[in-house]
Amino acid sequence: QVQLVESGGGLVQAGGSLRVSCAASGRTFSSYAMGWFRQAPGKEREFVSAINWSGGSTGYADSVKGRFTISRDNAKNTVYLQMNSLKPEDTAVYYCAAKRAYYSRSYPTDAPGYDYWGQGTQVTVSS
Repeated sequence: QVQLVESGGGLVQAGGSLRVSCAASGRTFSSYAMGWFRQAPGKEREFVSAINWSGGSTGYADSVKGRFTISRDNAKNTVYLQMNSLKPEDTAVYYCAAKRAYYSRSYPTDAPGYDYWGQGTQVTVSS
């Protein structure tokens, strides 16, 4: 069992940057693949980025590739999403998710692939 708490959301102007964090409880954080998803009003939850247990493998949605960077600090039980060159269409609630996947280079890129979810943090990008 792992509990996830996101933080760092807020209001930023287009072109700006923001870093959201996801802190996990428990001593087995390093055995989980972690993902970031987002959901805008009236839209389905969509994949943003993911990272494997060690941080050696990462993936991104085409819409954020080159602008967002995912990273993790297993000593701090935290995964980060650095968001640069933000656009109004990035406005959404951002959720982190966890999937037990020790010693795997892979990570799920769909929501059903994850077992645990945080409560989300709002990111609003003004034009």
